[in-house]
Amino acid sequence: MTKDELTLAKIEDKITQSRDGWYVTATGFLDSHEQALAKKEAMHAAGVRTLMYGGYDDAERRMLVCIPADLPISDEEATEGLVMVLRVTKPAMSRVLSHRDYLGSILGLGIERRLTGDILVRDDGADIFIVPEIADFLLREYHQAGRAAVKTGLVAAGDVIIPETRCEIIKDTVSSVRLDSVVSSAFRISRNTAADAVRSGLVSVDHAECLKVDAKVEEGSVLVLKGKGKAMLEEIGNESKKNRTWIRIKRFV
Repeated sequence: MTKDELTLAKIEDKITQSRDGWYVTATGFLDSHEQALAKKEAMHAAGVRTLMYGGYDDAERRMLVCIPADLPISDEEATEGLVMVLRVTKPAMSRVLSHRDYLGSILGLGIERRLTGDILVRDDGADIFIVPEIADFLLREYHQAGRAAVKTGLVAAGDVIIPETRCEIIKDTVSSVRLDSVVSSAFRISRNTAADAVRSGLVSVDHAECLKVDAKVEEGSVLVLKGKGKAMLEEIGNESKKNRTWIRIKRFV
């Protein structure tokens, strides 16, 4: 069984459990490719309604939540308690820790990636979205990130600290606002490299994997290129004298 087949089997199980057991179910946290598989599977699911949830509005890693179609509860009620936030605080004098430091130290404890969502890094620590079943373990065992000793505690999802966003503005012209062209401009890579990244499933548009290099990118769309970061197509302007389209991109750094 391939990795995708295994993911789909788990998704199908959650849908079946929700429909037949008449209760809310949820997968673990999914990356953009897995979310695309989940959304496609959910489109054909009878007897349940579904939503994607990651603990906050702009979450990149999200779980598929399955709710029996005739269960009279709101989306907010259905997602209550599905996600917790581990707040990690590092010593003031230690070096700045990266996303990789926090993720690597958690995985080093034997925690599977599907059990952790987004990691929001700040200068003084990070807020990490987790599933409730690993909360006690992390509070007991998670004492180091990178080489720094850290302290942990739990906070409500509503109290999560969203780091201040730093960004740069990129102004460019493209032959068209197709995905490979916009990705090329946003992340300063060649168009061929951008096209390869799209075909390889490394690019998501508005939290959904997109494999079509010629897909039209709409104004306001958020693009993520794995390993390179996130950007937004802020504005699509007029055509230049050379029949190229002016665009303005906000890249988050």
